[in-house]
Amino acid sequence: MSKKRMDLTSGPVARTLFLFSLPVLGSNVLQSLNASINAMWIGHYLGEAALTAASNANLILFFLLGIVFGLSMANTILVGQAVGAKDTARAKRVAGTSYSFFALLSTLMAVIGYVFTPHILRAMDTPADAAPLAIAYLRVIFVAVPFMYLYNVLMMTLRGTGDSRTPFYFMLLSVFLDIGLNPLLIFGVGPFPQMGIAGSATATLLAQSLSLIAMLVYLKRHHYFLLPGKGEWHYLKPDPAVLRTLVLKGLPMGMQMLVISSSAIVMITLVNRHGSVVTAAFGVASQLWTYIQMPAMALGAGCSSMVAQNVGAKRWDRVAQVTRAGVGFNFVMTGVIVALLLLLDRAVLGLFFPQDAQALQIARHIDLVVAWSFVLFGVTFVLFSVVRATGAVMAPLVMLIISMWLVRIPVAMYFGRDYGAEAIWWSFPIASVMSLVMAVLYYRFGRWRSARMEVGPGAV
Repeated sequence: MSKKRMDLTSGPVARTLFLFSLPVLGSNVLQSLNASINAMWIGHYLGEAALTAASNANLILFFLLGIVFGLSMANTILVGQAVGAKDTARAKRVAGTSYSFFALLSTLMAVIGYVFTPHILRAMDTPADAAPLAIAYLRVIFVAVPFMYLYNVLMMTLRGTGDSRTPFYFMLLSVFLDIGLNPLLIFGVGPFPQMGIAGSATATLLAQSLSLIAMLVYLKRHHYFLLPGKGEWHYLKPDPAVLRTLVLKGLPMGMQMLVISSSAIVMITLVNRHGSVVTAAFGVASQLWTYIQMPAMALGAGCSSMVAQNVGAKRWDRVAQVTRAGVGFNFVMTGVIVALLLLLDRAVLGLFFPQDAQALQIARHIDLVVAWSFVLFGVTFVLFSVVRATGAVMAPLVMLIISMWLVRIPVAMYFGRDYGAEAIWWSFPIASVMSLVMAVLYYRFGRWRSARMEVGPGAV
């Protein structure tokens, strides 16, 4: 395991950030590729209503993962700072508390979500022709939530220690299983039952659970130091100081994802009012946007881990270098993906729709309006990732609330009365510009450098 861990407190900053972020980017690519291939099966063989159902259900899944994002990010930062400070006992207590807490939280969310699935989709104004399909799909996803949560926190723990390669390998396994099982369970090939759209969700459930088990076995056999070994099971008993920090620092970070995902739910609710064709176009465009955002997400994860370890090692001189490298890489990587998408949009969208489909033309227009704004989003995300790694978690949350809920949604709703769906599309770049301006001002003049993420004396 030690060969896969990187020392993020020494060596060339740009090279270290790139090499650490590359497997994270690979994992993001695999996740998005998996979702896109699943959408292709659903869109081509089960119809636009089924694709609309999956789009609505996947927004709920994104919302659920948003809940866990902040807590797992707090775990990553705490682990990273402990590793940077060479405090192994504190790292183990942070990891053990996180494992236990996430197991309980995920089980609770799964039960509640399964019971209230129809009510959730009804509140989203899911089109009537897609609602039964969405219920069947989402209920299986809720069963998968505990495996997804534990899988996610384990991967984030590994990245906090400087290991981004092991999560990539097991993400590769998960995606391979999901892609392979999808057509078998959708159509009922061989001994597999024909489950329709529920088969796609079941493939995800099986892929996540089997990959989680395989990762745990692998880490145990390789004596991974943040899995409890002999005489170390007491680390799974939640430490009050660690749990307090996870919640107090993690909730604001999780709220950032919830602000994004909840605003996305409001946006698709607005889109749903324009019918299944427009919703299908928006759903596919959103799938493609995940690819555009992948470099920023990977660089943000890399920046968080690097800054956390350097803060723990008291190497503040490297923090500004990490920021400059992250922003520079984002402009190059995100810019290239946006350019390719806009140049090849008809061919790419043709993977989801027949060439003469009305939804394809709508999706092309949506991409033309929205895609370029993700370059700006990438800069914002990198800056947020840097300041969060020091413990400054409230300012990014406030800035997101302003840009998403006080700018994007009001623009879409107010101007939608005169311009229809066009107002929805333009609300995206307007909000991106606003969030970038606020992020740059805070990074330049804010007091984030004096923030701390401490677990208190009771943690070790």
